[in-house]
Amino acid sequence: MEYEEIARIISEAEKKTPAVVYVRGEIDEDNAKKSGVKVFRSGDYILVGDWEKIKQVIKKTEEIHVELKGRYSALPLADLRRFQARIEPGAIIREGAEIGMDCIIMMGAVINIGAVVGEGTMVDMNAVIGARAIIGKYCHIGAGSVIAGVLEPPSARPVIIEDRVLIGANAVVLEGVRIGMGSIVAAGAVVIEDVPEGVVVAGIPAKVIKKVDDVQEDKKSILKELRKR
Repeated sequence: MEYEEIARIISEAEKKTPAVVYVRGEIDEDNAKKSGVKVFRSGDYILVGDWEKIKQVIKKTEEIHVELKGRYSALPLADLRRFQARIEPGAIIREGAEIGMDCIIMMGAVINIGAVVGEGTMVDMNAVIGARAIIGKYCHIGAGSVIAGVLEPPSARPVIIEDRVLIGANAVVLEGVRIGMGSIVAAGAVVIEDVPEGVVVAGIPAKVIKKVDDVQEDKKSILKELRKR
């Protein structure tokens, strides 16, 4: 997905304040249906939709509880039912992101619009995958790491991480960088230029320090057992 398309989608999207509202009182059910507000009733009402529209269908309240899930949000969160992956509670995945088969998305991970996460890849806790970033198959994106997006300022080239790459905790990969297949980015590294296949990079800025072949096997293995749904 090109950045022009993403920018257009965001700018043209109806900005909404998604909410769940519990109401004891009266509502205009016909108006709710016309405006797209979902109504659930078991004694009291449960209304799901845009807060600005919900307000318009409430006629009388004896008691009300409002839970806002965002404020003037341009894009909804993705419907997780369409992904064949293990997604833990607290992960944030925007509509327009793609998650491959048997991925693992851990608590607190954020995956933005246009990002692609390949089959079997783990995105660890609090990692951020920016807009349009492309992550290959069977990678590990370490906890707290940041894979930069390319929306603002706009860039013609997204971050590309090829298959079987390991990104250490709290590492940062900047806009436009490509990480070659099977390479390892050490924890805390800041990658500002392309990384060839099969090497280990470390430092700020990241530099090649050795070949992956010199790394012990148990320090670069991917556990298939974790990827079972």
